[in-house]
Amino acid sequence: MFAQSLTGTWQGSLILPNGKELRTVVKVTTIDKDSLKGVFYSIDQSGQGISVASITLQGGTMKMAIPAIGGSYEGKMSADGNSIAGTFTQGPNPLPLNFTRATPGTEWAIPEPPAPVARMKADANPAFDVSTIKPSGPDSRGSTILVGRGGGNLFTTTNTSLKDLIVFAYGLHAKQVSGGPSWIENEHFDVTGKPDQPGLPSVTQLQSMLQKMIVERFQLTFHRENKELSVYAITIAKTGVKLNKSESTGNLPGFGFGRGNMSVQNSNMADFAIVLQSRVVDRPVVDQTSLPDRYDFQLKWTPDVSQPPAPGQPPAAPPVDAADAPPDLFAAFQQQLGLKLEATKAQVPVVVIDKVEKPTEN
Repeated sequence: MFAQSLTGTWQGSLILPNGKELRTVVKVTTIDKDSLKGVFYSIDQSGQGISVASITLQGGTMKMAIPAIGGSYEGKMSADGNSIAGTFTQGPNPLPLNFTRATPGTEWAIPEPPAPVARMKADANPAFDVSTIKPSGPDSRGSTILVGRGGGNLFTTTNTSLKDLIVFAYGLHAKQVSGGPSWIENEHFDVTGKPDQPGLPSVTQLQSMLQKMIVERFQLTFHRENKELSVYAITIAKTGVKLNKSESTGNLPGFGFGRGNMSVQNSNMADFAIVLQSRVVDRPVVDQTSLPDRYDFQLKWTPDVSQPPAPGQPPAAPPVDAADAPPDLFAAFQQQLGLKLEATKAQVPVVVIDKVEKPTEN
């Protein structure tokens, strides 16, 4: 009966710290008598619906998780069942968000979603037709690597070192890159690249373009070796996986970061492992799950002081003993994802830099 009372359209305004108002809509339907399905809309930003991974109503308390945007909501339903007062969390600062049940006469119009960006042909072998490399500003903080922002296929980075670019282009951990002068880590660049072919590239195509640009603009030459290193292996826990298959039609994953908080969208395990090793842990990560699908999920943990902070974040504080504090990273893997992250040793490829130069002029 509780589940039935939640079905329908709910809407409410989220007031941001800067005073801006964002109208949100949640459409709830029943899958069966015990399960609910939700779609979340932020209609002042886009008409694109975002799948709700889980939505429940128990004892009058409604909870939902939206891992694609790293969001969650918890609220209390009124006695008449027509409103919910609660809090939306996305990042470190929860914000109040109250929903009312909409009727055909009161519901807000949801704009048409943007047309999906066409994919680059699978057999294309693209390169950057135009690329620029500029020194980052002295006050730059954090770093980003993005593609496709604004609906096109432009590739951009901010405040990235050459070592960051090599790590991304070849799917490595920093410990898998050796040699080279100190400036490959200490000097940072803003990079822009326009592919010479239309459509949004796959991860493999994006890495291939970046590899070509690095070799051309930084005169990079290197050789490969295999070396036994300390790694983390991702395996499936005895409980089985607890992951939601992504409904995205795109061919690129998306990752969002905060301290002890990682939202993942449309990612397979191989891409997830690469991001883990570059942003979260201090050693290479090897995927041993054999999982073939792409997933949306959110991972929350209490960072250990030995783990590197996410880009732009301060070092982790000592663990807090609060009762509601998330578990450590390894326990979070099992409890939230149904996976295990285990320390072991393995043979992994290593890139050894033979020659490199500072980038040529644009």
